[in-house]
Amino acid sequence: MTSLHKKLLFMAVCVAATLPSIIAAQPPVRHIDEEDNGHGARAERPDDGTPPVTVDLTGTLRTKFEYQPGEGNARFNVRTARFGIGGSLYSNFTYKMEIDLSDEGKIKMVDANVGAKIWKGLSFNIGFMRVPFTIDAHRSPHLQLFANRSFIAKQAGNVRDVGAVLGWRSAGRIPVNVQVGMFNGSGLAADLQQYWTRQFNYSAKVQAGFFPGMNFVASYMTTLPEAVRIYLYDVGVTYQTGRWLFEGEYLRKEYAGGAFDGVDAVDAFVSYGLPVRRGAFRRISFLGRYDYLDDHSDGIAGLPGRLVINDPRRHRATAGVTFSLGLPFEADIRVNYEKYFYGHDALPGISDHDKIVLEFMAHF
Repeated sequence: MTSLHKKLLFMAVCVAATLPSIIAAQPPVRHIDEEDNGHGARAERPDDGTPPVTVDLTGTLRTKFEYQPGEGNARFNVRTARFGIGGSLYSNFTYKMEIDLSDEGKIKMVDANVGAKIWKGLSFNIGFMRVPFTIDAHRSPHLQLFANRSFIAKQAGNVRDVGAVLGWRSAGRIPVNVQVGMFNGSGLAADLQQYWTRQFNYSAKVQAGFFPGMNFVASYMTTLPEAVRIYLYDVGVTYQTGRWLFEGEYLRKEYAGGAFDGVDAVDAFVSYGLPVRRGAFRRISFLGRYDYLDDHSDGIAGLPGRLVINDPRRHRATAGVTFSLGLPFEADIRVNYEKYFYGHDALPGISDHDKIVLEFMAHF
C-alpha cells in the first residue's frame, strides 16, 4: 500500500470517528450527488446567528457476478466501494471529500473540493473533481441504470482532474445550468507539489430544460494527455414522461494534426419503471440500451511514437431488468445481458465479450 493510500485511509478513519458528535449537533442536509460536485448542499444561517456546519455522510457499494458464455469464464467483482462526506460551512461554502476503496481494484481519490456561492446563482468550485462534460460520464455509481457504463462514460469521456469550475444556475421559466472549467491535466497521478504546466485542459457544459421532463446538454472539452491535443464535443437529451425514461447522447473526438482518425461514440437507452406495491420491491424497471464506439485512442503514443488503438470499434446491445428496494434507486438488484459486435479483425479486451451480469447495489 502506497503512502497516499495510507493517508486516505487514515483520513477516512479520523472523519468517521468524529462524525457521531458532529452529526448530533447539526441539522441534516439533503444528499449531495456527483453531478453538482457539492454545490447542492447549502444551509441557511439560523435566526440566532450561529454559523451553520452541515455534514452529509454517503456511501455506495456495487458488487457483481459476471459470466461470459462464449469464453466459458466468470468472476465475482467489487466494482465500487465509495465513502464520502460533504456539506456546507457558513451557508455560502461547500465541501466534498470522497474516496473509492475498490475502483477497478485500486484505492482512489474521487472528490476533494471546496465550493463557494458567489452571487445569485453564481458559484465557484476548486479542487479535485469530475470534469463537467457529457451526461453519462457525470453520473454517480448509484445513479447508473446499467451494471456496466456506456462507452462514452468509460472510454471516451471519463475525466477527473484538479482545477476550478465557475458555474451559474438560473431557476427561471427555462432552467439553465452553465459550467466552465480549467484543469491541470495531471489528475492525481503526478506529484502535485512538483507539477507545473503551461498547457491546461478546459471544459464547458450547458444544461437547459426547455419543457417539463426534458434536459438538454451540450458540452466541450479539450485535453492534452501527452503530445497531441484532443478536442471533444458532446450533445445529448434526457426525457422522462410518466413511467418512461429516454436518453440519447453523441460524442465526437478529434485529434490535432490528424494524429488519429476522429472518433464517434453513441449511447441511447430506454427504461420503463413499473411500481410494485407488494413484497420487498418498490419498483421493477425494464431497460434496453445501444451504444457504439469507433476505433479509439487515449492519446498516449505507443511504438514508434504514434497513437495506437486502445479500444477497437464495436457495437453493443444491452437488455436488463432492475429490482429496486427503495426509490429512487437506493438499493437495486440488476440483471443485464450484453451482446457485443466487432469487426472480423478486432482484438477485444479480456472483459469486452458477451456477458451476463448480476449486480447488487446499495447506497446511503
